Amino acid sequence: MFDGKLVLICVGGLILNLVGSGLAESFELPIYLDTSGTIFIAALGGYAPGIAVGFFTNLIKALFEPSEMYFCSVNVFVAIFTAFFARRGFFDNFGKLLIIVPSLTFVAGTFDLLIVDFLNSTDILKSLNTFESTYTENIFPEFIDKSLSVLLAFVLLKFVPVQVKKNFHELGQRQAPLSDEMKRVVSEQSYLTASLRTKTLAILMLSSLFASSSIALISYLLFKDNAVDERIKTVDGMVTVAVSEINPYRVDNFIKFGREAPGYKETEEKLYAIKNSATDTRYLYVYRILEDGCHVVFDLNAADIQGDKPGQVVELDESLLSYREDLISGRPIPPIITDDEYGYLLTLYKPVYDGAGRCQCYVAIDFSMDMLLEYTHIFIIKLLALFAGCFIFIFAIGRAFVENNIILPVNTMAYCARNFSYDSVAAREKNIDTIKSLKIKTGDEIENLYRALLRTTENFLRYLEHLQRAKTQVADMRVKVFAMDKIAHKDSLTGVKNKTAYAEEIALLDKKISAGGAQFCIVMVDVNFLKRVNDTYGHEIGNTYLQNACRLTCAVFGAENVYRVGGDEFVVILEGNKVSLSKYFVAQFKSEMEHKLSNESLALWEKVSAAVGLAVYEPDKDKTADEVFKRADKEMYANKLAMKAARTD
Repeated sequence: MFDGKLVLICVGGLILNLVGSGLAESFELPIYLDTSGTIFIAALGGYAPGIAVGFFTNLIKALFEPSEMYFCSVNVFVAIFTAFFARRGFFDNFGKLLIIVPSLTFVAGTFDLLIVDFLNSTDILKSLNTFESTYTENIFPEFIDKSLSVLLAFVLLKFVPVQVKKNFHELGQRQAPLSDEMKRVVSEQSYLTASLRTKTLAILMLSSLFASSSIALISYLLFKDNAVDERIKTVDGMVTVAVSEINPYRVDNFIKFGREAPGYKETEEKLYAIKNSATDTRYLYVYRILEDGCHVVFDLNAADIQGDKPGQVVELDESLLSYREDLISGRPIPPIITDDEYGYLLTLYKPVYDGAGRCQCYVAIDFSMDMLLEYTHIFIIKLLALFAGCFIFIFAIGRAFVENNIILPVNTMAYCARNFSYDSVAAREKNIDTIKSLKIKTGDEIENLYRALLRTTENFLRYLEHLQRAKTQVADMRVKVFAMDKIAHKDSLTGVKNKTAYAEEIALLDKKISAGGAQFCIVMVDVNFLKRVNDTYGHEIGNTYLQNACRLTCAVFGAENVYRVGGDEFVVILEGNKVSLSKYFVAQFKSEMEHKLSNESLALWEKVSAAVGLAVYEPDKDKTADEVFKRADKEMYANKLAMKAARTD
């Protein structure tokens, strides 16, 4: 609703331009007064509104005077420079107007006078030479014009409420106003080298340039082709008249006797009249073209060249060599355009036939194309003046659309996503409120993206709440599972790892063997006389005896390396550097065991007796860890037999 009021203000600026221009014309003032509204709107609303007002001012004036459209670029550049100064606070202080007025005078005066000179002159070089004097004469009225326009804009701005100025800068936005912090951050990230804004504006600029250049090029080519066609028609008409004045039956006499031939002078006078009928006719001549060259029938004098005499033989022009056979045969040839030492010329040859259809000669006219070249240059300048304003207008409107409908919504959503806080429930709720406050309503995919972001964020918060509860539950379950896992892998009697843990370790060793990185050894420990202790003292004492054997094994080899794999069987797995110390560990185990056996103060179940077998993994021999285990078991069995053989009790 407020956007409509701002648009009405822009329309007011447009009317101010038109009224000022009308008054200047009505009172025949030496100033234009057609940029007051442009300056006011550009200072109030920025680039896009100012450029739009300037462009439409000349568009409306062009309905009554088409040439006014060429000056739209002047009004557009005035809007650009005004917005540039306004954004830097030059309209906030009266003293700074002393900088604005000369700048706008220079810009508007230079472009204005250049366009006027080029529109009213066909000689560009002459126009440029007289530009300095013309500029000096007109710069003072231009200074007065811009002084009045800037002063009027300065006064009008004082009556505009601050809120209107603020809302004017948000004209076209499809979302709620941003906070100062968000404006600052979004502004910084909008000018990244590879930002979406940069890429989109680059594509927009290239597209606008391509479209404008294509239209200008097509217009130029059409203009040039049409101009050339018109000159060809003109020359063709002149040559046709000249052909009608040539008596084909007198050509032989004309060549032989020249001016003395009957009817020669009369015909020559008529050809001069045809030549002089158009100021751009450079040369008019009549040739009979044979194998040995061009036989002159008539060659009219030009301002800079004396014509050849009748009967003289001249060489065929280099530009006509490709048509030599056609000319010798008397056939028509197309018009030729050349640019050589004789100038930029259109040459047209037309045959003169006798009653029998034989070609007696050719009438040729060289027509100057210099004026066409000058008109072409002027046409290009007009196109540049026209399309410069159109291009800037299209780009400014496109930029405003892209900024308000794509870049700003995307950057504000990115700001909210990047600054999303997960520290607490209150912080997360605040982030949701920030996203909701954007109220993006572009009515397209950007709005769909905004709604998807909002919905996803809300769902994510709910997910976080469920996740937090689940996390607490999982933590409790993990503690329980860990405890159960320890129980599942621990021998209940001795507290060391059980057979399940041993099987998993063997599987890991097999993988290391397959990968070529295995280095381990296995020690087999089998407790002696467990059955005798159980039978003699009972199972409670037998369990104590077994626990004492486990303690000794853990003390020597390390509890983390010990596994109980049977009733009275323990396995020790050593890896890495400990492998080299394995024999020392076995010797120490036997030494400790002998020490206990010789201690008379210990009870029988405190005296541990066990057979030990050691096997080190050998890559060339062992394919699996089980093969190492079997060798350790075999060595343990041999040790057990030796221990029984050594006993005397």
